[in-house]
Amino acid sequence: MTATPGKALVAIVDDEADMRESVAQWLQLSGFETTSFDSAEAALKALSPAFAGVVVSDIRMPGMDGMALLRRVQTIDPALPVILMTGHGDVPMAVEAMRIGAFDFVEKPFEPDRLADLVQKASEARARTVETRALRREMSDGAVVMRRLMGRSPAIEKLRETILDVAQADGNVLVIGETGTGKSLIVAALHACGPRAARPLVTVNCASVAAETLEAMLFGGEGWPEKPLVDQAEGGTLCLEDVEALSPAAQARLLETLNATDPNAAPSAASTRLHSLRVVSVSSRLGTSAPGETVMRDDLYFRLAGLVVEVPPLRARGEDILTLFSAFSVQFAEEYGCEPPTLNAVDAANLVQAPWPGNIRQLINLAERAVLQARRGEHNISALLIDDGFQAPVIALDAEKPLKDHVDAFEKMLIEHALRRNQGSVSAVMAELALPRRTLNEKMAKYGLSRGDYL
Repeated sequence: MTATPGKALVAIVDDEADMRESVAQWLQLSGFETTSFDSAEAALKALSPAFAGVVVSDIRMPGMDGMALLRRVQTIDPALPVILMTGHGDVPMAVEAMRIGAFDFVEKPFEPDRLADLVQKASEARARTVETRALRREMSDGAVVMRRLMGRSPAIEKLRETILDVAQADGNVLVIGETGTGKSLIVAALHACGPRAARPLVTVNCASVAAETLEAMLFGGEGWPEKPLVDQAEGGTLCLEDVEALSPAAQARLLETLNATDPNAAPSAASTRLHSLRVVSVSSRLGTSAPGETVMRDDLYFRLAGLVVEVPPLRARGEDILTLFSAFSVQFAEEYGCEPPTLNAVDAANLVQAPWPGNIRQLINLAERAVLQARRGEHNISALLIDDGFQAPVIALDAEKPLKDHVDAFEKMLIEHALRRNQGSVSAVMAELALPRRTLNEKMAKYGLSRGDYL
Protein backbone atom coordinates (compact mmCIF):
# COMPACT_ATOMS: atom_id res chain seq x y z
CA MET A 1 0.00 0.00 0.00
CA THR A 2 1.32 3.41 -0.92
CA ALA A 3 -0.07 6.83 -0.11
CA THR A 4 -0.54 9.84 -2.33
CA PRO A 5 2.62 11.98 -2.13
CA GLY A 6 2.29 14.42 0.75
CA LYS A 7 -0.40 12.40 2.55
CA ALA A 8 0.11 9.95 5.41
CA LEU A 9 -1.54 6.54 5.06
CA VAL A 10 -3.73 5.02 7.80
CA ALA A 11 -4.92 1.41 7.87
CA ILE A 12 -8.22 1.19 9.77
CA VAL A 13 -9.15 -2.22 11.21
CA ASP A 14 -12.64 -2.74 12.66
CA ASP A 15 -15.32 -5.39 12.15
CA GLU A 16 -18.09 -2.77 12.41
CA ALA A 17 -18.69 -1.08 9.05
CA ASP A 18 -20.20 2.09 10.55
CA MET A 19 -17.16 2.63 12.79
CA ARG A 20 -14.73 2.02 9.90
CA GLU A 21 -16.53 4.51 7.71
CA SER A 22 -16.83 7.23 10.34
CA VAL A 23 -13.17 6.95 11.37
CA ALA A 24 -12.06 6.93 7.73
CA GLN A 25 -14.23 9.95 6.90
CA TRP A 26 -12.88 12.02 9.78
CA LEU A 27 -9.25 11.12 9.07
CA GLN A 28 -9.71 11.94 5.39
CA LEU A 29 -11.13 15.34 6.35
CA SER A 30 -8.03 15.77 8.54
CA GLY A 31 -5.75 15.28 5.54
CA PHE A 32 -4.92 11.57 5.78
CA GLU A 33 -5.33 8.85 3.20
CA THR A 34 -7.10 5.76 4.53
CA THR A 35 -7.60 2.12 3.68
CA SER A 36 -10.00 -0.08 5.65
CA PHE A 37 -10.15 -3.75 6.68
CA ASP A 38 -12.97 -5.68 8.34
CA SER A 39 -10.64 -8.09 10.14
CA ALA A 40 -7.15 -8.31 11.56
CA GLU A 41 -6.41 -11.23 9.24
CA ALA A 42 -7.20 -9.10 6.17
CA ALA A 43 -5.04 -6.23 7.44
CA LEU A 44 -2.04 -8.48 8.08
CA LYS A 45 -1.99 -9.53 4.43
CA ALA A 46 -1.37 -5.89 3.49
CA LEU A 47 1.18 -5.01 6.19
CA SER A 48 4.95 -5.32 5.79
CA PRO A 49 8.10 -3.50 6.94
CA ALA A 50 7.70 -1.37 3.79
CA PHE A 51 4.30 -0.07 4.94
CA ALA A 52 4.88 3.65 5.47
CA GLY A 53 1.73 4.38 7.43
CA VAL A 54 -0.07 3.86 10.73
CA VAL A 55 -2.51 1.17 11.94
CA VAL A 56 -5.67 2.16 13.83
CA SER A 57 -7.47 -0.91 15.17
CA ASP A 58 -10.36 -1.78 17.44
CA ILE A 59 -9.49 -4.12 20.31
CA ARG A 60 -12.71 -6.15 20.41
CA MET A 61 -13.09 -8.09 17.13
CA PRO A 62 -14.16 -11.64 16.35
CA GLY A 63 -11.41 -14.05 15.46
CA MET A 64 -8.09 -12.23 15.90
CA ASP A 65 -8.58 -9.27 18.24
CA GLY A 66 -6.61 -6.04 18.42
CA MET A 67 -4.13 -7.36 20.99
CA ALA A 68 -3.29 -10.35 18.80
CA LEU A 69 -2.98 -8.02 15.80
CA LEU A 70 -0.57 -5.82 17.77
CA ARG A 71 1.60 -8.82 18.63
CA ARG A 72 1.68 -9.92 14.98
CA VAL A 73 2.55 -6.39 13.81
CA GLN A 74 5.40 -6.36 16.33
CA THR A 75 6.88 -9.41 14.60
CA ILE A 76 6.50 -7.75 11.18
CA ASP A 77 7.99 -4.40 12.20
CA PRO A 78 8.30 -3.28 15.84
CA ALA A 79 8.49 0.36 14.67
CA LEU A 80 5.13 0.26 12.86
CA PRO A 81 2.78 2.44 15.00
CA VAL A 82 -0.46 0.81 16.18
CA ILE A 83 -3.20 2.92 17.81
CA LEU A 84 -5.93 0.93 19.54
CA MET A 85 -9.59 1.96 19.96
CA THR A 86 -11.00 0.66 23.23
CA GLY A 87 -14.24 0.44 25.15
CA HIS A 88 -14.34 1.62 28.76
CA GLY A 89 -13.82 -1.88 30.12
CA ASP A 90 -10.80 -2.42 27.86
CA VAL A 91 -8.63 0.32 29.35
CA PRO A 92 -6.49 -2.07 31.47
CA MET A 93 -5.99 -4.16 28.35
CA ALA A 94 -4.96 -1.04 26.41
CA VAL A 95 -2.44 -0.15 29.10
CA GLU A 96 -0.97 -3.63 28.70
CA ALA A 97 -0.89 -3.03 24.95
CA MET A 98 1.18 0.11 25.53
CA ARG A 99 3.64 -2.00 27.50
CA ILE A 100 3.85 -4.47 24.62
CA GLY A 101 4.53 -1.72 22.10
CA ALA A 102 1.32 0.02 21.01
CA PHE A 103 1.83 3.66 20.05
CA ASP A 104 -1.22 4.81 22.05
CA PHE A 105 -4.94 4.19 22.53
CA VAL A 106 -8.22 6.14 22.51
CA GLU A 107 -11.22 5.27 24.63
CA LYS A 108 -14.65 5.18 23.01
CA PRO A 109 -16.47 7.43 22.62
CA PHE A 110 -13.49 9.59 21.67
CA GLU A 111 -13.13 13.09 20.33
CA PRO A 112 -12.28 12.89 16.60
CA ASP A 113 -9.64 15.58 17.07
CA ARG A 114 -7.94 13.44 19.69
CA LEU A 115 -7.65 10.55 17.24
CA ALA A 116 -6.42 12.85 14.45
CA ASP A 117 -3.73 14.28 16.75
CA LEU A 118 -2.52 10.79 17.69
CA VAL A 119 -2.46 9.68 14.07
CA GLN A 120 -0.50 12.80 13.14
CA LYS A 121 2.13 12.10 15.81
CA ALA A 122 2.32 8.42 14.83
CA SER A 123 2.63 9.33 11.14
CA GLU A 124 5.49 11.71 11.87
CA ALA A 125 7.25 9.01 13.90
CA ARG A 126 6.75 6.49 11.09
CA ALA A 127 8.06 8.95 8.49
CA ARG A 128 11.21 9.46 10.55
CA THR A 129 11.68 5.68 10.80
CA VAL A 130 11.25 5.18 7.05
CA GLU A 131 13.60 8.06 6.28
CA THR A 132 16.23 6.77 8.70
CA ARG A 133 16.07 3.27 7.24
CA ALA A 134 16.42 4.61 3.71
CA LEU A 135 19.42 6.67 4.78
CA ARG A 136 21.00 3.66 6.48
CA ARG A 137 20.53 1.55 3.35
CA GLU A 138 22.10 4.30 1.30
CA MET A 139 24.94 4.76 3.75
CA SER A 140 25.66 1.02 3.75
CA ASP A 141 26.38 1.09 0.01
CA GLY A 142 29.94 2.30 -0.44
CA ALA A 143 29.45 3.19 -4.11
CA VAL A 144 26.41 5.32 -3.28
CA VAL A 145 28.21 7.10 -0.47
CA MET A 146 31.20 7.88 -2.64
CA ARG A 147 28.93 9.37 -5.32
CA ARG A 148 27.66 11.80 -2.71
CA LEU A 149 31.18 13.21 -2.47
CA MET A 150 30.56 15.41 -5.50
CA GLY A 151 33.20 17.39 -7.32
CA ARG A 152 36.28 17.08 -9.49
CA SER A 153 38.69 19.45 -7.76
CA PRO A 154 42.14 18.11 -6.80
CA ALA A 155 41.15 18.44 -3.12
CA ILE A 156 38.08 16.20 -3.42
CA GLU A 157 39.83 13.72 -5.73
CA LYS A 158 42.56 13.34 -3.13
CA LEU A 159 39.94 12.90 -0.39
CA ARG A 160 38.20 10.12 -2.30
CA GLU A 161 41.50 8.30 -2.80
CA THR A 162 42.34 8.70 0.89
CA ILE A 163 38.95 7.31 1.95
CA LEU A 164 39.35 4.21 -0.21
CA ASP A 165 42.86 3.59 1.14
CA VAL A 166 42.00 4.20 4.79
CA ALA A 167 38.74 2.22 4.59
CA GLN A 168 40.67 -0.95 3.75
CA ALA A 169 42.99 -0.52 6.72
CA ASP A 170 41.72 -1.46 10.17
CA GLY A 171 43.35 1.11 12.43
CA ASN A 172 41.49 3.79 14.31
CA VAL A 173 40.83 6.95 12.30
CA LEU A 174 40.63 10.63 13.18
CA VAL A 175 38.53 12.69 10.74
CA ILE A 176 39.32 16.38 11.05
CA GLY A 177 37.92 19.40 9.30
CA GLU A 178 36.07 22.64 9.80
CA THR A 179 32.43 22.73 10.86
CA GLY A 180 30.07 21.96 8.01
CA THR A 181 32.54 20.19 5.71
CA GLY A 182 30.65 16.88 5.69
CA LYS A 183 32.69 14.86 8.17
CA SER A 184 29.75 12.59 9.03
CA LEU A 185 29.50 11.60 5.36
CA ILE A 186 33.20 10.74 5.40
CA VAL A 187 32.65 8.46 8.39
CA ALA A 188 29.82 6.69 6.56
CA ALA A 189 32.06 6.22 3.53
CA LEU A 190 34.93 4.84 5.63
CA HIS A 191 32.59 2.28 7.17
CA ALA A 192 30.69 1.39 4.00
CA CYS A 193 33.82 0.93 1.89
CA GLY A 194 35.67 -1.20 4.44
CA PRO A 195 35.59 -4.83 5.58
CA ARG A 196 33.31 -3.97 8.53
CA ALA A 197 30.50 -2.67 6.28
CA ALA A 198 28.15 -5.53 7.20
CA ARG A 199 28.59 -4.83 10.91
CA PRO A 200 27.06 -1.95 12.93
CA LEU A 201 28.03 1.70 12.61
CA VAL A 202 27.22 3.25 16.00
CA THR A 203 27.46 7.04 16.31
CA VAL A 204 27.32 9.33 19.34
CA ASN A 205 27.94 13.07 19.60
CA CYS A 206 30.13 13.54 22.65
CA ALA A 207 29.29 17.23 22.97
CA SER A 208 25.53 16.73 23.12
CA VAL A 209 25.41 14.34 26.11
CA ALA A 210 26.19 15.11 29.75
CA ALA A 211 29.58 13.73 30.82
CA GLU A 212 28.30 11.15 33.31
CA THR A 213 25.55 9.97 30.95
CA LEU A 214 27.98 9.70 28.06
CA GLU A 215 30.37 7.54 30.04
CA ALA A 216 27.50 5.22 31.01
CA MET A 217 26.27 5.12 27.39
CA LEU A 218 29.68 4.17 26.09
CA PHE A 219 30.81 1.66 28.68
CA GLY A 220 27.73 0.75 30.70
CA GLY A 221 26.77 1.74 34.20
CA GLU A 222 24.07 3.37 36.26
CA GLY A 223 21.72 5.56 34.26
CA TRP A 224 22.06 3.60 31.03
CA PRO A 225 19.87 0.47 31.03
CA GLU A 226 20.66 -0.46 27.44
CA LYS A 227 23.63 -2.29 25.96
CA PRO A 228 26.79 -0.11 26.11
CA LEU A 229 27.73 1.48 22.80
CA VAL A 230 31.13 -0.22 22.73
CA ASP A 231 29.25 -3.53 22.80
CA GLN A 232 26.66 -2.41 20.25
CA ALA A 233 29.54 -1.58 17.88
CA GLU A 234 31.27 -4.94 18.43
CA GLY A 235 32.75 -6.10 15.14
CA GLY A 236 31.88 -2.80 13.50
CA THR A 237 32.64 0.91 13.86
CA LEU A 238 32.14 3.26 16.80
CA CYS A 239 31.98 6.89 15.65
CA LEU A 240 32.69 9.56 18.28
CA GLU A 241 31.64 12.97 16.97
CA ASP A 242 33.18 15.98 18.73
CA VAL A 243 35.52 13.54 20.45
CA GLU A 244 37.42 16.35 22.17
CA ALA A 245 34.36 16.84 24.43
CA LEU A 246 35.03 13.54 26.25
CA SER A 247 35.56 14.03 29.97
CA PRO A 248 38.90 12.97 31.52
CA ALA A 249 37.18 9.94 33.06
CA ALA A 250 35.65 8.90 29.74
CA GLN A 251 39.01 9.40 28.01
CA ALA A 252 40.62 7.01 30.50
CA ARG A 253 37.88 4.41 29.94
CA LEU A 254 38.18 4.80 26.16
CA LEU A 255 41.94 4.35 26.25
CA GLU A 256 41.44 1.22 28.31
CA THR A 257 38.93 -0.08 25.76
CA LEU A 258 41.27 0.66 22.87
CA ASN A 259 44.05 -1.20 24.63
CA ALA A 260 41.64 -4.12 24.94
CA THR A 261 41.22 -4.24 21.14
CA ASP A 262 44.80 -5.49 20.90
CA PRO A 263 44.64 -9.31 20.86
CA ASN A 264 48.21 -9.40 22.22
CA ALA A 265 47.28 -7.32 25.25
CA ALA A 266 45.97 -8.92 28.42
CA PRO A 267 42.58 -7.59 29.56
CA SER A 268 42.82 -5.15 32.45
CA ALA A 269 40.96 -5.56 35.72
CA ALA A 270 38.23 -3.20 34.54
CA SER A 271 38.00 -4.67 31.03
CA THR A 272 37.53 -8.39 31.28
CA ARG A 273 37.31 -9.17 27.58
CA LEU A 274 38.85 -8.13 24.31
CA HIS A 275 36.90 -5.83 22.02
CA SER A 276 36.84 -6.00 18.24
CA LEU A 277 35.81 -2.61 16.96
CA ARG A 278 37.20 0.29 15.01
CA VAL A 279 36.92 3.78 16.46
CA VAL A 280 36.47 6.66 14.03
CA SER A 281 36.71 10.00 15.83
CA VAL A 282 35.48 13.28 14.39
CA SER A 283 36.71 16.71 15.40
CA SER A 284 36.81 20.29 14.19
CA ARG A 285 39.32 21.27 16.91
CA LEU A 286 42.05 18.63 16.94
CA GLY A 287 44.91 18.99 14.48
CA THR A 288 47.23 16.59 12.72
CA SER A 289 49.63 16.51 15.66
CA ALA A 290 49.13 16.08 19.40
CA PRO A 291 46.73 18.77 20.65
CA GLY A 292 48.40 21.78 22.19
CA GLU A 293 45.45 22.62 24.43
CA THR A 294 44.50 20.28 27.23
CA VAL A 295 41.34 18.92 25.60
CA MET A 296 42.69 15.40 25.24
CA ARG A 297 45.44 13.35 26.81
CA ASP A 298 48.26 12.65 24.38
CA ASP A 299 48.30 8.87 24.78
CA LEU A 300 44.61 8.67 23.79
CA TYR A 301 45.09 11.11 20.92
CA PHE A 302 47.81 8.99 19.34
CA ARG A 303 45.64 5.88 19.68
CA LEU A 304 42.73 7.62 17.97
CA ALA A 305 44.86 9.27 15.28
CA GLY A 306 46.53 6.13 13.96
CA LEU A 307 45.16 7.22 10.58
CA VAL A 308 44.05 10.77 9.80
CA VAL A 309 41.63 11.98 7.15
CA GLU A 310 41.58 15.73 6.56
CA VAL A 311 38.39 17.07 4.98
CA PRO A 312 39.08 20.16 2.84
CA PRO A 313 37.12 23.37 3.48
CA LEU A 314 34.72 24.44 0.77
CA ARG A 315 36.79 27.50 -0.16
CA ALA A 316 39.62 25.16 -1.22
CA ARG A 317 37.46 23.26 -3.70
CA GLY A 318 37.24 25.82 -6.51
CA GLU A 319 34.66 25.00 -9.16
CA ASP A 320 33.20 22.25 -6.96
CA ILE A 321 31.32 25.09 -5.27
CA LEU A 322 29.33 25.61 -8.48
CA THR A 323 28.72 21.87 -8.90
CA LEU A 324 27.44 21.56 -5.34
CA PHE A 325 25.31 24.70 -5.57
CA SER A 326 23.72 23.41 -8.76
CA ALA A 327 23.00 19.97 -7.23
CA PHE A 328 21.50 21.44 -4.04
CA SER A 329 19.43 23.93 -6.05
CA VAL A 330 17.95 21.15 -8.17
CA GLN A 331 17.03 19.16 -5.04
CA PHE A 332 15.30 22.13 -3.41
CA ALA A 333 13.58 23.11 -6.67
CA GLU A 334 12.06 19.62 -6.87
CA GLU A 335 10.95 19.90 -3.25
CA TYR A 336 9.31 23.29 -3.77
CA GLY A 337 7.94 22.50 -7.22
CA CYS A 338 9.73 25.23 -9.18
CA GLU A 339 12.65 25.75 -11.53
CA PRO A 340 16.17 26.01 -10.05
CA PRO A 341 17.87 29.41 -10.25
CA THR A 342 20.23 30.02 -13.14
CA LEU A 343 23.70 31.31 -12.31
CA ASN A 344 25.21 34.11 -14.33
CA ALA A 345 28.93 34.87 -14.49
CA VAL A 346 28.74 37.39 -11.64
CA ASP A 347 26.98 34.89 -9.36
CA ALA A 348 29.48 32.17 -10.21
CA ALA A 349 32.47 34.43 -9.54
CA ASN A 350 31.07 35.52 -6.19
CA LEU A 351 30.21 31.97 -5.12
CA VAL A 352 33.70 30.72 -5.97
CA GLN A 353 35.43 33.58 -4.19
CA ALA A 354 33.31 33.63 -1.01
CA PRO A 355 35.20 32.41 2.11
CA TRP A 356 32.40 30.01 3.24
CA PRO A 357 33.11 29.83 6.98
CA GLY A 358 30.10 27.51 7.33
CA ASN A 359 31.31 25.36 4.42
CA ILE A 360 28.89 22.94 2.71
CA ARG A 361 26.21 23.42 5.35
CA GLN A 362 26.21 27.15 4.62
CA LEU A 363 26.10 26.52 0.86
CA ILE A 364 23.07 24.24 1.29
CA ASN A 365 21.25 26.96 3.21
CA LEU A 366 22.08 29.54 0.54
CA ALA A 367 20.90 27.20 -2.25
CA GLU A 368 17.53 26.79 -0.54
CA ARG A 369 17.13 30.55 -0.15
CA ALA A 370 18.10 31.04 -3.79
CA VAL A 371 15.39 28.59 -4.87
CA LEU A 372 12.78 30.36 -2.75
CA GLN A 373 13.96 33.66 -4.22
CA ALA A 374 13.66 32.29 -7.76
CA ARG A 375 10.17 30.97 -7.01
CA ARG A 376 9.16 34.56 -6.23
CA GLY A 377 10.54 35.65 -9.59
CA GLU A 378 13.60 37.34 -8.07
CA HIS A 379 17.27 36.74 -8.83
CA ASN A 380 19.98 38.25 -6.67
CA ILE A 381 22.30 35.58 -5.32
CA SER A 382 24.97 38.18 -4.59
CA ALA A 383 22.53 39.87 -2.19
CA LEU A 384 22.03 36.53 -0.44
CA LEU A 385 25.78 36.29 0.04
CA ILE A 386 25.79 39.73 1.67
CA ASP A 387 22.93 38.58 3.93
CA ASP A 388 25.22 35.74 5.03
CA GLY A 389 27.74 38.29 6.26
CA PHE A 390 30.14 38.20 3.33
CA GLN A 391 31.62 41.45 2.13
CA ALA A 392 30.00 43.04 -0.89
CA PRO A 393 30.85 40.62 -3.71
CA VAL A 394 32.83 41.76 -6.69
CA ILE A 395 34.10 39.93 -9.73
CA ALA A 396 37.74 40.71 -9.00
CA LEU A 397 39.69 37.53 -9.64
CA ASP A 398 41.67 35.74 -6.94
CA ALA A 399 45.29 36.67 -7.49
CA GLU A 400 46.44 33.27 -6.24
CA LYS A 401 44.42 31.40 -8.86
CA PRO A 402 45.30 31.46 -12.55
CA LEU A 403 42.77 33.06 -14.88
CA LYS A 404 42.30 29.70 -16.61
CA ASP A 405 40.74 28.21 -13.45
CA HIS A 406 38.08 30.89 -13.39
CA VAL A 407 37.44 30.65 -17.13
CA ASP A 408 37.09 26.87 -16.94
CA ALA A 409 34.70 27.14 -14.00
CA PHE A 410 32.49 29.66 -15.79
CA GLU A 411 32.56 27.67 -19.02
CA LYS A 412 31.53 24.48 -17.25
CA MET A 413 28.77 26.31 -15.42
CA LEU A 414 27.38 27.79 -18.66
CA ILE A 415 27.36 24.41 -20.45
CA GLU A 416 25.86 22.63 -17.44
CA HIS A 417 22.99 25.09 -17.13
CA ALA A 418 22.37 25.01 -20.87
CA LEU A 419 22.15 21.21 -20.73
CA ARG A 420 19.67 21.44 -17.87
CA ARG A 421 17.51 24.08 -19.52
CA ASN A 422 17.43 22.04 -22.74
CA GLN A 423 16.97 18.66 -21.01
CA GLY A 424 20.20 17.24 -22.42
CA SER A 425 19.53 18.20 -26.05
CA VAL A 426 23.01 18.66 -27.56
CA SER A 427 21.67 20.39 -30.68
CA ALA A 428 19.76 22.92 -28.56
CA VAL A 429 22.87 23.62 -26.46
CA MET A 430 24.94 24.04 -29.64
CA ALA A 431 22.48 26.65 -30.85
CA GLU A 432 22.22 28.44 -27.51
CA LEU A 433 25.99 28.67 -26.95
CA ALA A 434 26.93 29.01 -30.64
CA LEU A 435 29.31 26.05 -30.46
CA PRO A 436 30.02 23.47 -33.16
CA ARG A 437 29.25 19.87 -32.15
CA ARG A 438 32.88 18.76 -31.99
CA THR A 439 33.86 21.68 -29.72
CA LEU A 440 30.88 21.08 -27.43
CA ASN A 441 31.65 17.34 -27.21
CA GLU A 442 35.28 18.08 -26.31
CA LYS A 443 34.30 20.55 -23.60
CA MET A 444 31.69 18.18 -22.15
CA ALA A 445 34.33 15.44 -21.99
CA LYS A 446 36.80 17.85 -20.40
CA TYR A 447 34.38 18.80 -17.63
CA GLY A 448 32.91 15.33 -17.14
CA LEU A 449 29.42 16.33 -18.35
CA SER A 450 27.06 13.75 -19.83
CA ARG A 451 23.81 14.61 -21.59
CA GLY A 452 22.24 11.54 -19.98
CA ASP A 453 22.39 13.27 -16.60
CA TYR A 454 20.02 15.99 -17.82
CA LEU A 455 17.38 13.99 -19.71
